Amino acid sequence: MSRVILETHDLTVRFGGHVAVDAVTCAFRAGELTAIVGPNGAGKTTYFNLISGQIPVSAGRVVLNGRDITRDSVAHRTRAGIGRAFQLTNLFPNLSVLENVRLVIQSKAGLGYRLLSMASGHSEVTDKAVAILDRVRLYEKRAQLVSELSHGDQRKLEVALLIALDPAVYMFDEPTAGMSVDEAPVVLDLIADLKAQKDRTILLVEHKMDVIARLADRIIVLHNGALAADGDPAEVIASDVVQEAYMGKELTDV
Repeated sequence: MSRVILETHDLTVRFGGHVAVDAVTCAFRAGELTAIVGPNGAGKTTYFNLISGQIPVSAGRVVLNGRDITRDSVAHRTRAGIGRAFQLTNLFPNLSVLENVRLVIQSKAGLGYRLLSMASGHSEVTDKAVAILDRVRLYEKRAQLVSELSHGDQRKLEVALLIALDPAVYMFDEPTAGMSVDEAPVVLDLIADLKAQKDRTILLVEHKMDVIARLADRIIVLHNGALAADGDPAEVIASDVVQEAYMGKELTDV
């Protein structure tokens, strides 16, 4: 069994009297893709926000590679190996596609965010960025401004930025949301490629059960902010707790 990379211990957040995430304890291993499912309002994205540092915890801990990162900033968590792709695209709209990817590579290499520095020298940075864009099928649009891209291409670029970060933990929150039937397979193939590397931990919030069936090694179910089920995809989907959690709903709709 591969080693544990990421852990949450009794992770909790309260907004006033509402408990959005309720004492969730989970461990995530290298080489494992875990799908996180649940009805709307179950706490899936909030759980992601707690792990990646977008919101502070009310109680509990987040541990990465054995180190408590609960109080670390988003930037510190990113440098430590947490990579988050957002439900809504979070890009540099007035820069080109290539410049977006180069900025991430340059920053990770400790070269800063200076565009002038990017343009002069550092050809290896550009080469790496071009290779990533080719991988996500955006090479032909490398000179285009991000603001001019379609929604689907922006989602692909978002994945490219995540690949450029080369994190230990990849976090995808509905990565194919808003994408066309033709565009979605590109992103799903990229996630499958990352999974095939066997040394990365991947967390995937997804509503489409066909996607989960294709990619997931494990499913955890959140319901009313609490962990309702955790295990093998087929067993979790068939479990009584999931059937009760989705009473009156088709499971394929979650």
